[in-house]
Amino acid sequence: MKKIMTVLTIGAAVAMLALPVSANTLSIETQDACTDAAKAEHYKVFRETLKTDQPKAYEAAKKYLGCPAPATPTESDTKIIEYLQRFTKAYEEVKRKNDLTDALYNKKDYETAFKLGREIFAVEPEYVKGIIDLGANGYLVVQLKNDQVTGEAIQYARKALQLLEGGKTLEDWGPLQNKDVATAYLNYTIGSLTVEKDPSGALKHLLKAAQFETPLKKAAVTYALIAGAYETGPYAKQSEAYKIFLDKDETPESKLALANINQLVDRMIDAYARAVALAGADTKLAAQKTAWNESLLQWYKFRNNKSDAGLTEMVAGILSKPLPPEPTPLTSLPATPASTPAGTSGGATPTNGTGNGTGNGAASTAPATKPAATPTPATANTKPANDKPNKPRQ
Repeated sequence: MKKIMTVLTIGAAVAMLALPVSANTLSIETQDACTDAAKAEHYKVFRETLKTDQPKAYEAAKKYLGCPAPATPTESDTKIIEYLQRFTKAYEEVKRKNDLTDALYNKKDYETAFKLGREIFAVEPEYVKGIIDLGANGYLVVQLKNDQVTGEAIQYARKALQLLEGGKTLEDWGPLQNKDVATAYLNYTIGSLTVEKDPSGALKHLLKAAQFETPLKKAAVTYALIAGAYETGPYAKQSEAYKIFLDKDETPESKLALANINQLVDRMIDAYARAVALAGADTKLAAQKTAWNESLLQWYKFRNNKSDAGLTEMVAGILSKPLPPEPTPLTSLPATPASTPAGTSGGATPTNGTGNGTGNGAASTAPATKPAATPTPATANTKPANDKPNKPRQ
């Protein structure tokens, strides 16, 4: 032990003695790098590599600017310094933009990408490509569980849509390919990240996202989110409002309210059917498909007197039909009376959006289903696998 302590003590003493030498050497090296001859060499390297190797030119410029300015600078000194300052500033701005693209699409480092975005927008708040790229890929930040980044993603997506609607465009769309792809993913970001807090508002964005020819249109999760948005948004609101008609005789008003609710249930059935059909035999979606299928079955029976007749055929053909838009509220009863949901005694009894019956003491078959999880991150430079919604292709 004594020998070990002696060695450690000697080692520490040697290290302490070495520090002033190292510091002095560093100082000499710094001084040598800033002699007139050294500065002239830095500037020579800068000029020779400016067009062929800008990273090397940038390094030379930083070395030159890192030296103290002359006590009495000449006009030539001043011009060189100002020129190199403009170059390094422009280089750093372009590099940040390139780094953002690399972090976003190649490294999938979303935290770094959004950090770079903050730095860029502080200098250039209307950098359209950055706003669009971050907004379109914003749905992927959910894995970070970072409220700040999530909020920024929604903000960028909203602003990007405003810019596109206002006529802004890009010369190079990059991985997003074109305006339609960007618009689809921007709407998807807003819809998927706001569906829990504002399902009714998110629904409009999710429906729009599914209109364009992108991987989102063929993604099971897109339609599961749409079904969940209907269920926890307009359906929950209207079924809650229907409570005033419970335990009362049917009236034209109660029938109209039920007809409007049934429109929403039909949209939910359609969306769940699409989710089930698109999930297919994908083992990665097996658990979700089981849950979606259970919801589909219960809602289908809710609208068809507890029968599942025709359900298999409906799912088989659902993808050949266009996605129905959000229903327009009815102001008068349709010619054919709305069907009465099963599981009620006497009058129609929609649920309150929680899956519990609310009328005449009878339980409804309507389920409660939270919106599905957001898509998993994509692999850059490849087409989406298994038809899941993925990050825009490169």
